[in-house]
Amino acid sequence: MRRGQDREILRLAVPAFLALVAEPLFLLSDAAIVGHLGTPELAGLGIAGVVLQTVVGLCVFLAYGTTAGVARRLGAGDRRGALAQGVDGLWLAVVIGAVATVAGVAATGPLVEAFDASPVVTEHATTYLRIAFLGTTPLLLMLAATGVLRGLQDTRTPLVVAVAGNALNIVLNLLLVYGAGPVAGLGLPGSAVGSVLAQVASAAALLVVVVRGARREGASLRPHPAGIRAAGRAGVPLVIRTLTLRAALLVTTYAVTLGAVDATDSAVDLATHQLAITLWTFLAFVLDAIAIAAQAITGRLLGSGDRVGTRAVTRRMVQWGVVSGLVTGVLLAASSPLLGHLFTADPAVRDALVPVLLVAALAQPIAGVVFVLDGVLIGAGDGRYLALGGLLTLVVYAPVVLAVAGGGLFAVWVSFAFLFMGARLGVLVHRARGDAWLVTGVSR
Repeated sequence: MRRGQDREILRLAVPAFLALVAEPLFLLSDAAIVGHLGTPELAGLGIAGVVLQTVVGLCVFLAYGTTAGVARRLGAGDRRGALAQGVDGLWLAVVIGAVATVAGVAATGPLVEAFDASPVVTEHATTYLRIAFLGTTPLLLMLAATGVLRGLQDTRTPLVVAVAGNALNIVLNLLLVYGAGPVAGLGLPGSAVGSVLAQVASAAALLVVVVRGARREGASLRPHPAGIRAAGRAGVPLVIRTLTLRAALLVTTYAVTLGAVDATDSAVDLATHQLAITLWTFLAFVLDAIAIAAQAITGRLLGSGDRVGTRAVTRRMVQWGVVSGLVTGVLLAASSPLLGHLFTADPAVRDALVPVLLVAALAQPIAGVVFVLDGVLIGAGDGRYLALGGLLTLVVYAPVVLAVAGGGLFAVWVSFAFLFMGARLGVLVHRARGDAWLVTGVSR
């Protein structure tokens, strides 16, 4: 039985792993390319990246909620209904994306100024963010379409699109940032333009696959207001859950600026934090591969009414999470003295990065279990509990990280890695041990 579980987990997790590794390479490649422009540019990218990831991250329910809903209908034998529900998710992504783009461009100035960085860093962040907001709708369509395919137990197609999109992103960024031949280099704005173009191409590719699948099954492609509203209501708890996670990252970034002594120190700390949080996000996506499998498998098994199988697969995936966290932790600790050289020529940033990465490495096994259980409960449609648990965790974490900000970047990261992630672990383990989340049927 365990071999069968492992094969199913691997069938979904391996392509998801490779796709999720490719996704944060958008950020890693941007950081590597922009980092060689200078420390202020890298710090500006850090602030812009946190804001943009927060906005897009709030809409991650378009992937997670769609995965769970589509998988439940697939488990119940209703493939046409699964695709119809997925199409509603795509239309919801268009609506939210249009609103977020307009609001984001208009509010770019106040959003960046809230970080109270130096004038030069603020200017760079504002320039990048205004352009990057234009890619909001393509990003949300990528989330929704990926959720549909995962719910259909297809993690290979998102992998192909992610790899191709990331390759295009790197080429466009190098060309538009530094220039080549008749193309003049644009500096930091070129990085934002290149990323937006790559996002548009990736979204178009995923939409083609989903639309073709819907037509084969006879599912309507027209917007259905009732279905769109239902998808929006179902996503509210996941929005709250994601909002608490993003709020924790924003509070952490603010704590870094709060603990800086002067403008120079602030730029170094922010640049270091940007690299560390980018690498943390990279590893989080790696560990999240099992969580993606958990969402798809949990939704399908509960849709078919198999509570026993759901519990058994959950135990196995937790074991995978622990092992994966140990492996990524060892690799991060071993490579910590070398990673800074890939992204910046500033020795102050490189020196500050090593101890922060060692803290992050120690927390990887905790993260492995947290991401798996998070995926299981999302797949089960247990969004309300995840929202309440996220609020509780944030209330505990925020005052502590602000209180230790005076201890510098290292103290902030110790608080983030162990208090924040430890609190999440406790909340999720408590829920997983009970039975309240094991609800079967087409919908929760």
